Amino acid sequence: MNQPILTCRNVCFSYHSLSGETQALRNISFQIREGEFVAVVGPSGCGKSTLLSLICGLCKPQSGEILMPDHTKARIGYMLQQDHLFEWRTILKNILLGPEINGTLTRAKEELALKLLNDYGLYKFKDKKPGELSGGMRQRAALIRTMVMEPELLLLDEPFSALDYQSRLIVSGDIGRIIKDARITALLITHDLSEAISLSDRIIVLSKRPATIKRQIDISLSLTDDSLLAARNAPEFKDYFSLLWKEISDEYESKTCT
Repeated sequence: MNQPILTCRNVCFSYHSLSGETQALRNISFQIREGEFVAVVGPSGCGKSTLLSLICGLCKPQSGEILMPDHTKARIGYMLQQDHLFEWRTILKNILLGPEINGTLTRAKEELALKLLNDYGLYKFKDKKPGELSGGMRQRAALIRTMVMEPELLLLDEPFSALDYQSRLIVSGDIGRIIKDARITALLITHDLSEAISLSDRIIVLSKRPATIKRQIDISLSLTDDSLLAARNAPEFKDYFSLLWKEISDEYESKTCT
């Protein structure tokens, strides 16, 4: 792997309200190197999405620091659970919304958008409205919208959770392959342990709130091809799943997050 593209060092964060303080993250430290695909798993409510909000600058750590090269800070992509496509714009115009807003919409950007639409099977739908597409196609369009901005670091906050199980398997495999082929560094938040094992190079396991890092697990699967099915059929898969299940279930048994 190359140099670190993201370093979190002793990051702490708390939410404040009239009823008091709720500590969400405590002493979170890890690095992600260029080209890595890292997944974060943990009990519900333990602060996984909060971590992404801190990394992309939507809020600031209470203490500790988050370090990135300046060129990476300016090129962070964020893919949410919902596609948030505007129903009154065509798919192509949705994809070009980012460059349109920040004043970088050029012919080169339009050509990149059309190339991505063609590469990922949506070119013939470029003039359709979002309501005319399936859920999986909408999520693929949302990824293209993010990728047209040419991010160096891609944050994925459970981007497949709104899909039915069959669509989730297909779309997560497609999007995982797209990200790896483009060699984009990615950080995925997910509750799906199978998804984390199948897509990532490394998994960070968080404890219950206030979240700390319980352990980090490097993933190495014996693959016959680069498909999601091959990953789930790999001989090592069940061992990784059992290990992650034990780590997560231990947290619920000690005290369920709320």
